Amino acid sequence: MSRFRVVLVALCLASFIPAMVAEAGEIELISRDLAPGTSAGAKAPLVSSALSARLKSCPVTEQPKWSFSAACTAEAAPQTQATAPAVTQLGTLSGEYTDPNEPDTPLSFYESGGKLIVESNRRVPTGLNIVSATEFGIADPKITFRFTLDSAGRGTTVEVTLGHETSVFRRTGEPVHHPFHDYVRTEAMIPMRDGVKLHAVILKPADISGPLPFLIMRTPYGVDDANSGSFFLRDTELARDGYIYVAEDIRGRYKSDGEFIMSRAVADHKDSKAIDESTDAYDTVAWLLSNVPGNNGRAGFIGTSYPGFLAMMAGIDPHPGVKAISPQAPMIDVWMGDDFFHNGAFRLSYGYDYVYSMESSKEDTTVDYGKDKDGKPRDGFDFFLERGSFAEDVKRSGSKILPTWRLFLDHPAYDSVWSSRGVEHSLTTAAVPTLSVGGYYDQEDMWGPQEEYARLEPHDQNHQNFLVLGPWRHGSWSSSARHLGSLDYTESIGNEYRARIEAKFFGHYLKDETGFDLEDMASFQTGSNQWKRYPHFPPKEAQPTSLHLEGEGKLSWSDPAGQAKTSYVSDPANPVPYRHRPIQPTYSEGSQWFNWLIEDQRFASGRKDVAVWKLPILKKDLIVTGEVVADIFASTTVTAATGADGDLVVKLIDQYPDNAADPKMRGYQLMTNAEIFRGRYLESFEKATPLRSGSVREYKFSLHDVDHVFKAGHTVMVEIQSTWFPLYDRNPQTFVSNIMSAKPEDYKPATITIYSDAEHDSSLQVPLMNACDHIECF
Repeated sequence: MSRFRVVLVALCLASFIPAMVAEAGEIELISRDLAPGTSAGAKAPLVSSALSARLKSCPVTEQPKWSFSAACTAEAAPQTQATAPAVTQLGTLSGEYTDPNEPDTPLSFYESGGKLIVESNRRVPTGLNIVSATEFGIADPKITFRFTLDSAGRGTTVEVTLGHETSVFRRTGEPVHHPFHDYVRTEAMIPMRDGVKLHAVILKPADISGPLPFLIMRTPYGVDDANSGSFFLRDTELARDGYIYVAEDIRGRYKSDGEFIMSRAVADHKDSKAIDESTDAYDTVAWLLSNVPGNNGRAGFIGTSYPGFLAMMAGIDPHPGVKAISPQAPMIDVWMGDDFFHNGAFRLSYGYDYVYSMESSKEDTTVDYGKDKDGKPRDGFDFFLERGSFAEDVKRSGSKILPTWRLFLDHPAYDSVWSSRGVEHSLTTAAVPTLSVGGYYDQEDMWGPQEEYARLEPHDQNHQNFLVLGPWRHGSWSSSARHLGSLDYTESIGNEYRARIEAKFFGHYLKDETGFDLEDMASFQTGSNQWKRYPHFPPKEAQPTSLHLEGEGKLSWSDPAGQAKTSYVSDPANPVPYRHRPIQPTYSEGSQWFNWLIEDQRFASGRKDVAVWKLPILKKDLIVTGEVVADIFASTTVTAATGADGDLVVKLIDQYPDNAADPKMRGYQLMTNAEIFRGRYLESFEKATPLRSGSVREYKFSLHDVDHVFKAGHTVMVEIQSTWFPLYDRNPQTFVSNIMSAKPEDYKPATITIYSDAEHDSSLQVPLMNACDHIECF
């Protein structure tokens, strides 16, 4: 749901230093759910659409603005400049330069109009400041390009530096000039059925004749800076294919009228006066078809995260002109499995940070945890632990009680307030071709696209429900996605998805083009690092198989032969962190939020309050494709007159061998699946019920889909714990009516026991594509 709030420094780094982007978890090449051209406050000057189309340098007087481009910054900030090198000197630097660690995004430098220009496949031509004959830069933020020359005076490498980060690009050929359409930008206030007007930016290519379809993104993150350059940077393939692009502020955000309501509930569409995001999408399309000339009568919707939810809403009782939608990482239900709750457990730091940033003003507000006693940024772990409950977080925030905070406080269970916002309840027909996209390592909305596809699949009589899953974090398919943290996929799976699937999908349904050949589902399988296509997901070949938790920390494919127990003490005063500390505000500069699902779990596996089980080292590859389900029998023992409560966190982990070829991965413990369940909701999500201390209860819940090969020489691990802080609030482990307002005395240590016997067979249901017995596997 949340936008990827990064400062301009990170955006420019992402554009010019792609190898660093691949390794830095806090940076994405494209801000994945912002409207193109939107940043978190800071703006950089842009290159004009004329420059984009005709490869001319920016005139000194031209300084329009947009985010994501550093073009024209040579004139944006006055500074002392060196004497300009002669054109012939600039020509010696000309060429395409490639970072060998990230070969998918080479930079091209060339002379035009007496200036040195840089461009790439995604970035429109950008004029650079002259510092010396071999050094050039961008003023704000400061990025430098330092060329190294050979004995003949010709450029051989260029060092691209921002702050303390430097990447070296090597000359690999002559400069490449990429085609960029000349999009003409206009704005409109589009009337809705209740009189509210929504602000929209319309980009129409002036250099394409003939009618074109609309491609629409609706967003709460602001569209004021959208233009042709940002469109190319974010949606390169679609921008190059040519669409009438529309970016629209939703109700109550930025320049749109009306009231903003987080994750607005689905309305009764039989009521002609009712409004929701679906009706606003309908009215937007109706207005565009009637008021923007040169359209072909078709419209498609695209968006990631909150805009992904908005794209999905465009497919519910859609306007007849809507012919394709692609909800990407959509937040389908923010209580059941997206953003704010997972199986009843409240996502504390996320719920606090995101709501504060979104609802404190009509635009955005920066979240700050303050400073510690040494004047350093405060660790979010300490910030939330010292405050205690969420009610205390709100009290000390310095803010009024924001609307969604109030919902958290007053509606902790899955009542009508939340179920009315659950889009999955309205997915009773596949009304329009739908391409759902998600990441196996999506730290925000992993559940949404998987649930969306599953809900639509039984109603897909016309075969127009499609799914793509890859080893991506939230929205990282917008980037090259060759790497994710320490993981190297050896190919640009983001570029491949966008060119071979996304662009072909919209081209087929909006332009009648050929080439879209996805039968049903595409997955980039981790471990093997190969694209797979399935006629249905999960594939029928995947056989759910019980992986049993035995005594002495062992896993087995065989039924339990005896009785075993594994116990640990969970202490709310010393919770298990969900990622390496320190923990920064979710969208702050330098935040490690984005890659936490692929962090090495060795920081947690050695704790006494984390139970661990392992298979022997594999002798052959083990292929797991489909939904992993935890089925755990556990008890919580605590002294409390009101009864007990407790959470279970279950992780499936691929442990790499100590002699792995990649030194970064030696002994690495990579989560493939993980989820939490709050014990008070074992009977019903609608009403909390206390647990009887010491009683054995069955926790059965999904750990979500996976497509992974545990390679020979690796080890399969399962971990269970009862805290995951501060991503999730601490369960007091004594039963209270509302955990949001729990008192300090309510939090008590509890003994958690996992049972393994014929009657209480704790296991994971693992969808195996190949059999695994003791002789073959171990």
